Amino acid sequence: MKKLVLIMFVLCSVSIFAQTAFEKVMTEKIEKLEQSKTAEDFTAVSNDFVRIGDKEKTEWLPYYYAAHAMIEKGRSLMRAGKLSELDAVAAEAQTSLDKAYSLSKDNAEILILQKMIHGLKMMVDPQSRFMSEGMLGADALGKAEKLDSGNPRITLLKAEDTYYTPEQFGGSKTKGLELFQKSLDQFKVYQSKSALHPTWGKGEAEYFLASKP
Repeated sequence: MKKLVLIMFVLCSVSIFAQTAFEKVMTEKIEKLEQSKTAEDFTAVSNDFVRIGDKEKTEWLPYYYAAHAMIEKGRSLMRAGKLSELDAVAAEAQTSLDKAYSLSKDNAEILILQKMIHGLKMMVDPQSRFMSEGMLGADALGKAEKLDSGNPRITLLKAEDTYYTPEQFGGSKTKGLELFQKSLDQFKVYQSKSALHPTWGKGEAEYFLASKP
């Protein structure tokens, strides 16, 4: 009996140590992602997350963050006008997101990133790709909302779309700002499932609301 108790104690100790080590390295890399600014920074931290995911094998969050880092790289390239590079970046993000999805289906956070990947691909040629990538992105966001309607990142992406879409196509800066405010209100009450789960987006909502005319 004592031997069995000792074995159970050792197994529990190993499990707790492994989980603690995982949480520590993930926290460090998430902080690195939050501090990243250049395309090179985002590539490096994405690769870090992929290595963590490949080592852990059963955790979806490393692949999620690997995809998120590549999406942020794409957004930085988009702001720099380097639209021709977005397809390749979106493909890398998709590879990581597919791995996350294989480990955690019906996950609103993964669907939110899927919407963002379609958005990157659409921006290469908005006029010709809206009916394909734009519609696929809207479908992904709709599925995410059914799973987690109070998620502020869903409202944030709706706000972006509304704010940047020309009025003749149904957009509105005024309505976009209203959605940014709704997103910010949701951030104040939304509870992430753990310290490692996504929390990004609040800063962007605050930025738009602070810069409104």
